Formats: sequence, C-alpha cells, structure tokens
Amino acid sequence: MSSRRVLKAAQAIREVVSMAIITDLKDPRVKDVTVTFVEVAADMRMAKVHVSVMGDETKQRLCLKGLQSSVGYLQKKVGNRIDTRYTPRIQFQLDKGLQNAMSVTRILEEVLPAENGEAPDAAKTDEAPVNGDPLTSHDPSHGTNDHA
Repeated sequence: MSSRRVLKAAQAIREVVSMAIITDLKDPRVKDVTVTFVEVAADMRMAKVHVSVMGDETKQRLCLKGLQSSVGYLQKKVGNRIDTRYTPRIQFQLDKGLQNAMSVTRILEEVLPAENGEAPDAAKTDEAPVNGDPLTSHDPSHGTNDHA
C-alpha cells in the first residue's frame, strides 16, 4: 500500500517531468513523449517514470536515450519542486500499454468482420417463430379482452 506522501510525490514528479519534457528539453531525440505514470519507491529514493513514445521501435529507443541523457537536469527540477531528504533518482521505462491496446484493437478488427458475417445467419436460426411468441399469437385465449 502506498502512503499519501509517496502518492503526492509521484504526482509532483509526473507534473515536473512532463512539463520539463514539453517546455525545457531541446534534445531532438525527445519528441512525441507522454509521461503516463510514475512509481516511487517507499523510501522515496527511486522513481520509475513510465513514458509512452509514438513511433517505431527505433524512435522509441532513441527517445529513451535522449531522456536518460537529460536525467540529471530533470532530477534537479524535481529536487526544486519536492521537499524531501533525498531527491529520487529518476529511471525511465517504456510504457507499452498504448501499443498493446492498439495491437488488441487491430486483432479484434481482423476477427470481428468474420464473426459479423456469420452473426445474421446465426441470429436467424436462433429466432423463435412468430406464431410461438405469446404477444403475436393468434390464439384467442392470449391477449384478448372478452369482458368489455
């Protein structure tokens, strides 16, 4: 269980790092980066910053190298923002959640058209006949009001 203090530090680190990436970093390797979330160790000495990078694998590796080269600057920015005994050491990690979601979507799009083509035939065989439906039955004992 994370303490409130650790969660607040993670949120502050996420804000500082993401704003610094957008506004301060001039490294051409660092672009199309989103800080997804930050994990901070319980002793607050280590922070894993999970980033999502749009692009192919080569672009992602280059971007991570650019972020690693700017880690000292980013740690200094974090140290100015949060007031702790130790400034957490920042480690960048590639977040593959978005890539996984896109590949699942692609797989579903490949599979679902085959099922959609079969669905109408299956629906026709599963439907009950109109005469068996009590609401549309012509049986005088169902749905008539003879007392009026």
